[in-house]
Amino acid sequence: MIATTTAARALARRTIAPMGVRTMSSLQAYEEYGKNVFSGKVAEEYLSKHGASGDVLKDPTWVKTHADVVANAVFDWAIDNGANVYCHWFQPMASSGVRHGQSGQVQNMMLEFNSDGEVVQDFKGKTLVKGETDGSSYPNGGLRGTHQAGGYLAVDTSSPIFLRGDTIFIPSIFVSYYGAALDEKTPLLRANSALNKQGSRLLEKLGLDVSSGIRTNIGLEQEIFLVPREAFYKRPDLQMAGRTVIGKNAPRGQEMCDHYMAPLSSATPALACMQEIQDECWRLGIPLKTRHREVAPNQFEFAPLYGSNTTQIDQNLMVMQIIEEIAPKHGLAALLQEKPFNDINGSGKHNNWSIATNDGVNLLDPDSVIAASGNNQAFAIIMSAIVAAIDEHGDLMRMAIASPGNDFRLGACEAPPAIVSTYLGDDMTNYLAAFKEGSEAKYEPGRKTLDLGCAEVLPFEVPAEDRNRTSPFPYGGARFEFRAVGSSQNVSMVNTVLNTITAEKFGEFADRIEAGESAADIAREALGKHWKVIFNGDNYDEANQTMLTESGVWRIDSGVEAIATLSAEKNTTLFEKMGVLSSEECAARQDILHEHYTGTVEMEALSLVDMLNQHIIPSVKAAGVGPLAELESAVTTIKGAVSDIHAAPNALESARLARVLRLETMISIRETCDSAEEVVPANLWTLATYKELLFLDSHTSMDPEPYFEE
Repeated sequence: MIATTTAARALARRTIAPMGVRTMSSLQAYEEYGKNVFSGKVAEEYLSKHGASGDVLKDPTWVKTHADVVANAVFDWAIDNGANVYCHWFQPMASSGVRHGQSGQVQNMMLEFNSDGEVVQDFKGKTLVKGETDGSSYPNGGLRGTHQAGGYLAVDTSSPIFLRGDTIFIPSIFVSYYGAALDEKTPLLRANSALNKQGSRLLEKLGLDVSSGIRTNIGLEQEIFLVPREAFYKRPDLQMAGRTVIGKNAPRGQEMCDHYMAPLSSATPALACMQEIQDECWRLGIPLKTRHREVAPNQFEFAPLYGSNTTQIDQNLMVMQIIEEIAPKHGLAALLQEKPFNDINGSGKHNNWSIATNDGVNLLDPDSVIAASGNNQAFAIIMSAIVAAIDEHGDLMRMAIASPGNDFRLGACEAPPAIVSTYLGDDMTNYLAAFKEGSEAKYEPGRKTLDLGCAEVLPFEVPAEDRNRTSPFPYGGARFEFRAVGSSQNVSMVNTVLNTITAEKFGEFADRIEAGESAADIAREALGKHWKVIFNGDNYDEANQTMLTESGVWRIDSGVEAIATLSAEKNTTLFEKMGVLSSEECAARQDILHEHYTGTVEMEALSLVDMLNQHIIPSVKAAGVGPLAELESAVTTIKGAVSDIHAAPNALESARLARVLRLETMISIRETCDSAEEVVPANLWTLATYKELLFLDSHTSMDPEPYFEE
């Protein structure tokens, strides 16, 4: 007999295999995968009731030919799943680190009352495919006047409609009355079109059937920190700015590499939190396949299967939102910023990027390309164009990763330095070197066998190439991995840049072939000119960094200066030529990014002022020890620097001053604050310490649940 209700609940938990407890699994948890996404079998079921099929959604012209049919099907699906609200879901610029979910939306009921007081459908085709909202309070960089407040929304047919809770989300673009991009997605869609157009021109000439079209696929690895929420509330800097601006190191950090891929303990809330995140993502059709601990204490990672870039970016934004919303349910706070803590690793979002035809030929997989084209040189020509694009436009690649949090992460032996080279591995490099000198041989990647000398483990095969985690853009076999991307970023600009620079090179190659030149000769010339950008060594080594810099490889240490390259003449010419951004849109986006940087630093600075006035200085006074005069002087210094930023003549100069405040002044003040924390008794220090924030395994308590009353 079960003696208490507590014991009954304990037994029930073991029976139903709850989250956070290790049990045997089953396929039942996956039966609802994708049920909240209007695509595939879900869309087929509801569209068929209205005389259409799921194939309708594969043709973007459905917004003209079948809008009412799709709207009615979506409405039925929504009602059947408890949703009665819809929104056009879009991605305003400069949202990382500040805007929850990094999206914009106005939620409207799909129902209305008629004259008889009856509830009727209020969701039509015209409602679904287009919307209008007030764009006045979104960053625009001067792309619209104060009196021109309209913001216009149109459905993005490349990314599926989905539902969460009582709301239908319609992925959309967001533009001004004159069609200027006010969002992250519109330039990406334009870049996709450019790559499809220019890539098709080149690949046709290499013997490849591109009638299905070309797209880029990406996979985004999302790193995060999970910290105790009670301690989070004792850190105004984490609450307001997402990172600690002061904090003495704990006696333990990541010196022993003990956190990396260690067991996910069921004795802490982290495992249950990650399980619930995965469960909700599966319902949204987000294949969040991998979860593990990362290098730093309390750092974790999720990774999905790859997919088309627009869908993957939409899904990643939702993943970040879900992470932030589920963490508090488990007594945790999720930190998505790139560098929340000093002297331990920060977080990235590795952007795995590949190009493929829509019928499945991976252009970065030599076997796939050669088999589809019958041309042994096709792969070398494609790679040559990409190498040339990296070398010419490394400044834009650096600009694309210039998120505020990356200031503290790039080159810190946790992420590649701000020098844009590419790792190809010895086999690939030797193959391209031979091709450059006239070889027509097919690429044959090497393999090697490891024999450990024990009968229990048979010899096994591994790739000939090792991983190079110090390279910002290594080739990993069938894909490139942009490792320097920041964890909090919307990666639309990253992929806009990759697609645009590649499209330009593909188009340039196609132009010259059409003019009568040999494709192989063009590729060999490009390799000869741009060979310096290929580097297979240790990018952390300072001698190698000096060598790469002196060779002319793009190096921009300052994120502020990297952003400023967006309006450089060569770059505006590129974007306009490819139809991705006008020069006005480039200039506006540059100003917005600089203002986003400056705003981020100002929040950090003012958080530090509050912490000094309300916590650190009072603690030092109460203890009677510590650098009181220096701390009081620091408040005046920070306030003066913020005033100077406000007085700067333009966004670039403001950002430059903000960078000095952040990377020089505030770092010096941090040292003073940390020296105070070191001597003030723990009972008088009112801010959560690194020890309290970073070690869930050491700070989690769980009440016992007895099976029987004593």
